[in-house]
Amino acid sequence: MTAILHTWGQNLSQHVHLHCLVPGGVMTKDGKWKPAKSNYLFPVRALSRCFRGNMVSNLRKCAEKGELHRVTAPKEPKCTLDQLMESEWVVYSRYCLNHTDSIVKYLSRYSHRSAISNRRILAVDSTGVCFAYTDYADNNQHKSMWLKADEFIRRILQHVLPKGFMRIRSYGFLANCCRKKKRPKLLKALKLKPEDEKKEEEAESVIEESGYPCLKCKKGRLLILGGVLN
Repeated sequence: MTAILHTWGQNLSQHVHLHCLVPGGVMTKDGKWKPAKSNYLFPVRALSRCFRGNMVSNLRKCAEKGELHRVTAPKEPKCTLDQLMESEWVVYSRYCLNHTDSIVKYLSRYSHRSAISNRRILAVDSTGVCFAYTDYADNNQHKSMWLKADEFIRRILQHVLPKGFMRIRSYGFLANCCRKKKRPKLLKALKLKPEDEKKEEEAESVIEESGYPCLKCKKGRLLILGGVLN
């Protein structure tokens, strides 16, 4: 699968979750493609509980090793993790209806763009920033929010990833370490032609073309090379 980290909500709050693109099948050891029996690889309820169990188990191991450096109270990890195990976790799963290029363009909005776009900023002055957002908890109502300058900056900075942290990770036959070796076998198993592979690579290249659309021609990419501070 390919997993993309998404950390922000519409109001710039911290809403950490993953968008995962999972192939609908597996490649067997004898080089044959085995598709899923239905549109879903796993029961969603079972997937939610499995994800919860693995996440909490790994956090417990980190707590025992003293790797949760921001935790100060000794009993805090156990109490918090016990509460997490008592609640139902949500894993939203759906089968793919779009074509490859549409999916890549959708995922690129989370991988190579900031938490807020310029068009959502309605007003800026010496006291703060006003921006538009969609309130999904209130029937997708379009609203505006005014934040003081320091609070707006704080919300933006909490979505800046640590240096060296990978926002996009691929696993299995999509991983970089084995893509070149396994891709020919995969194409053969799926009975795809080389031109199909070329189209796939062209679609994937969309995600690499970071930058904003040109404000004039709407086709080119605007790459920021530097800036001037007043």
